[in-house]
Amino acid sequence: MNGGPERLRKLLSLNIKSRRRLLGLSQKKLAETADLSAQTVNDIEGCRMWVSDKTMVKLAEALQMEVYQLLLPGMKEKMLGEQPPGSLHPPAETLRILQYRIKKHIDRQFYEALRTGL
Repeated sequence: MNGGPERLRKLLSLNIKSRRRLLGLSQKKLAETADLSAQTVNDIEGCRMWVSDKTMVKLAEALQMEVYQLLLPGMKEKMLGEQPPGSLHPPAETLRILQYRIKKHIDRQFYEALRTGL
């Protein structure tokens, strides 16, 4: 593979960041969901750390994707909808993204209401 380990770290970092942002997760929230430290997620996204197979599985599950997708070139474009015209997310994936975003929105409203005492 061209570029070796650095290229793999960069690809992993880009795919994690893109998917995390698509799902509206902060690094801290991703870390909590994946049962990792926020510093670990920051180091992985910053290409300063490689991951074990167990960590990769945790990240993939938290990001609602398959492990192999974390290392596929071009995943950023696929996740962000920067595909050729007529090429859309499968309906199940679109539904999963919408469900996650709706839940996240409701959670934010709920916690804001608790915080403000409403």
